[in-house]
Amino acid sequence: MSDPAFVPPPDERARPVVRHARVAPVSSLAVLSQREVNALCERRTPALDELFRRCALAVLSSGLESDDPRSLLERYASFRISLVQEDRGLRLDLVDAPGSAFVDGQMIRGVREHLFAVLRDILYITQELEVGGHFDLASAAGITDAVFRILRNAGALDARIQRGLVVCWGGHAISREEYDYTKEVGYALGLRRVDVCTGCGPGAMKGPMKGAAIAHAKQRVTDGRYIGITEPGIIAAEAPNPIVNELVIMPDMEKRLEAFARMAHGIVIFPGGVGTAEELLYLLGILADPRNDEQPLPVMLTGPRESAGYFAALDGFIREVLGPESAARYEIAVDQPDAVAEKLAHAATRVLRYRDEVDDAGYFNWRLAIEERFQAPFVASHASMAELVISRDLPTHELASNLRRLFSGIVAGNVKESGIAAVEAQGPFRVQGELSIMNALDALLRSFVEQGRMRLPGRAYDPCWEIAI
Repeated sequence: MSDPAFVPPPDERARPVVRHARVAPVSSLAVLSQREVNALCERRTPALDELFRRCALAVLSSGLESDDPRSLLERYASFRISLVQEDRGLRLDLVDAPGSAFVDGQMIRGVREHLFAVLRDILYITQELEVGGHFDLASAAGITDAVFRILRNAGALDARIQRGLVVCWGGHAISREEYDYTKEVGYALGLRRVDVCTGCGPGAMKGPMKGAAIAHAKQRVTDGRYIGITEPGIIAAEAPNPIVNELVIMPDMEKRLEAFARMAHGIVIFPGGVGTAEELLYLLGILADPRNDEQPLPVMLTGPRESAGYFAALDGFIREVLGPESAARYEIAVDQPDAVAEKLAHAATRVLRYRDEVDDAGYFNWRLAIEERFQAPFVASHASMAELVISRDLPTHELASNLRRLFSGIVAGNVKESGIAAVEAQGPFRVQGELSIMNALDALLRSFVEQGRMRLPGRAYDPCWEIAI
């Protein structure tokens, strides 16, 4: 790799950059034949190259405090990345890369692993799903098979590991007290030799991993897993945190959520915003399916005492809109990190035992029933948001599905470049539905804004939605 040249920032917003560097894979894609390298290079398109560039930039910028993908692209507008074919395999050429990804002229090992994980998943997804035609994406079983094979290709499914895996959801825009609490829970899980999976970003996605990593070191767990699952549309706003040692990029939000649900032996939900509400609604929607009545999947909502109001608002919304049956699928525990970890660790053991008894895989829940409505990608637009049916006349799981899509649209308007552009061009997304539900929704969203859960601290927020009543 060539020695990088650091350039002093021309203004206070700029960052040092590395003028040129060539890097080789260290794990993902480390051993490829010349034919495989040729295939990777030949099947690229301008659109795919730009997607890879943006995701790569997000990985290289990990640690920067930003939730605005446009500001990152503007800051490093001259950044370029290209594939290089060599006799010994694949290399990446980087121009004007963020200097924070390097130390003493070498790319940081974890950043390097994440960079090639991006290349692996983006190209695999494109070639196998979109070009190869090797998947049946028109059926629920076919989509689940695609999720499984993407995870397997990333090395995230390991039948040899028998430890519990707890999925942690929560927001990136959380308070210091809430962040410290997520570390406490992660630490308590790690002491019980539990692995952690999150959305891979900052805030409540980083804290549990940090706590678990320290606890694993104390327990001499040398193969601790800190799995981060993301998707291309959101990675620029929630770049992988440096503790992630297994990064997986799913093709869209729906496959990302299914991957979480099928890998989890337990789920803990920390304070967050609309993205966290979307995840909870997805989970409650699939658990409302009668076929999942016997599924042992523990779900706990937890945070410090400062978060009691957040959970009260979220729980009140669920009870009023989806009913007490849905609220019965989770437990709220405020300011009890050790109790939460103990319950989840014991529950994970029971889940693994149940999977063994019914001959299901411990590392992937094949028996969990997920309808196509929860798998079909939802593309947020003014038309698709306005067409959502929000009514109690719908079965509970269908109402939860449509509410999940509504929240997904708001997430897009907040952090995804396509959603931000749509709102700038046509104004806020308009949502409508049954009056009592809209009133409850309005109250919940307003509480998120008032609590500063829509943006990183210190940044003003303009709602990307408006409720038509």
